[in-house]
Amino acid sequence: MSAIKPLEAVARDRVGKGAARAVRRQGQIPAVIYGGGQAPQAIAIDLIRTRTLIYAGGFKTTVFEIAAGGKKIRAIPRDFQLDPVTGVPLHVDFLRVVSGQTVTVEVPVHFLHEEAAPGIKKNGGTLNIAKHTLELDVAPDQIPDAIEIDLTGRQIGDVIHASDVKFPAGTYTGAAEDVVANIVPPTVLGAEVEAEEAAIAEAQSAEAAEEKAETEGEAADEAKSDEA
Repeated sequence: MSAIKPLEAVARDRVGKGAARAVRRQGQIPAVIYGGGQAPQAIAIDLIRTRTLIYAGGFKTTVFEIAAGGKKIRAIPRDFQLDPVTGVPLHVDFLRVVSGQTVTVEVPVHFLHEEAAPGIKKNGGTLNIAKHTLELDVAPDQIPDAIEIDLTGRQIGDVIHASDVKFPAGTYTGAAEDVVANIVPPTVLGAEVEAEEAAIAEAQSAEAAEEKAETEGEAADEAKSDEA
């Protein structure tokens, strides 16, 4: 499970575009904490710290203990905005974590032991991933870092449905028959490419041999001419 992380913040009295721009000029990001039956609270968080957290991965599945205005509030990121050109964070929305509630989060899927799947290791199949994340309804303090799927023994043609997945916590919000991944056979295109590459290599070899023969013939003719 993801550990609760501390996050320092500054309470904001002013909101709006002008106030947000002023916050960004100070090296901070405007943010808001909402939900939990309480009024929204505007805060500002450090730009560098936030950018590091976002690009490290798992940002939206991490519960933060936010220290702002002399209080500590537990909240989870629900959304964030990035500059479309620079990728710099522009704004973050946090949802208060309230005892007894659940949150809906996208949890990454990790596939394990691919080398122990005969369909991939021995028969040249490919793991075709349909869902890189799965959405769970889960208590904030039980959000898993990842959902692990063991590929041991999997053969070509095997299909992994959501009903086959063991979820470490929470409830999957989709349908049991949702396809998470399947193992597909080697593509015919791959064989065609290999054959084409072999034909090109053969043609290049023949061309090189022909050029070599022509060069040797010209050298021989020159030698005869010099003798004459």
